Amino acid sequence: MLQDKIFKLKGKVQHYAWGGYDYIPQWLGIANAEHIPYAEYWMGAHPSAPSVIVTQNGALSLNQLVHDHHAEFIGEKVFEQFGELPYLFKILDVKDMLSIQVHPTKAAAAAGFEAEEAAGIKLDSAFRNYKDRNHKPEVMIALSEFWLLHGFREKDALKNVLQTVPEFQPLVSIYGDGNYKTLSEHGMYMQQEEVNAMLVPLIKREIQRKQNGELTKNDPGWWVSKLYEGKEEWGNIDRGVFSIYFFNIVEVHPGEAVFQGAGVPHAYLEGQNVELMANSDNVLRGGLTPKHVDVGELLKHTTFEAIVPNVMKGEQKENGETNYPCPVPDFGISKIELHENGSYQNTANSLEIFVVIDGTMSIKGMVNNLSVSKGEVAVILAGETYHISTDSHVLSYKAFVP
Repeated sequence: MLQDKIFKLKGKVQHYAWGGYDYIPQWLGIANAEHIPYAEYWMGAHPSAPSVIVTQNGALSLNQLVHDHHAEFIGEKVFEQFGELPYLFKILDVKDMLSIQVHPTKAAAAAGFEAEEAAGIKLDSAFRNYKDRNHKPEVMIALSEFWLLHGFREKDALKNVLQTVPEFQPLVSIYGDGNYKTLSEHGMYMQQEEVNAMLVPLIKREIQRKQNGELTKNDPGWWVSKLYEGKEEWGNIDRGVFSIYFFNIVEVHPGEAVFQGAGVPHAYLEGQNVELMANSDNVLRGGLTPKHVDVGELLKHTTFEAIVPNVMKGEQKENGETNYPCPVPDFGISKIELHENGSYQNTANSLEIFVVIDGTMSIKGMVNNLSVSKGEVAVILAGETYHISTDSHVLSYKAFVP
């Protein structure tokens, strides 16, 4: 078995079409000569894209090491509870809006997975909803000014939208006194001709208003314009446009966080973040995407109630640590920010992953030491006591099992 307890980790880049071209390559210190989108950088042991750790025996799959040596890597207690490393850590660069989506509960994911297995839908099929049996709660912390849609607007705020947008006035009676479910189902199941007739004039007006400088990113019309302006052909209008008006538009500043549990409809709009989630790839989509959309399944698992977005500033602890409490057992996340002569000390209860956003830090363990800089990632094995310091400044995020 490996003697060292602290290693560098190499993640996997995902080149999804909505990703930006510059942020992740610049952070990693590599060129993007082909000008392809760098959307996500995965750090973890998800079987579809496991990270590797750099050892004296070469690069080894973290997924395989967790499987073969779970006591040393994630700890016996974590393995007994989850049977795997229960989280997946990511850096995201969102250039174009992501799909309107909802994540299922653990019970719903298990049932959905078994049903699709029984139906013979292949795991890699474009029509598959459930890739695993796990739930997918997630937390994001902004690395830049970040914008997202998160849950339904409060009752009166949504009613005001329906009353003041001329095209939506026929929806006022359908919504009634706050019937989110009926309103959502009506929008999602409308005939496409009706969707086009309702939304085309609205989109044209919003594009004109954006060009006139009448809109800001707090306005739904700004994002609707971003979707359609400059396109020669609009084709059938995406009914995900309704959600941009029905959901809360949330601005998150660097170092602030938003947690998203099962059933909360959401979509990332723009910006860079660090994201931590349960080790799952289960996403139910309802629009704004070329990927598989299953409206019935999405609506079945959506929580139809108003949400006041909770933007967390984090809880300051000593030693430069800021913790962002999440109401799940699968993962925890902290910001570790140190200035000259600052230090942080801890004993890992589980496998811990540190991603360095800026600066350089030295990690001193009981067995070995490591220096980790911007664009690099360190992994610390369960049970290891370690000490972190910096000569100048370091900003990093730590994923762990609470």
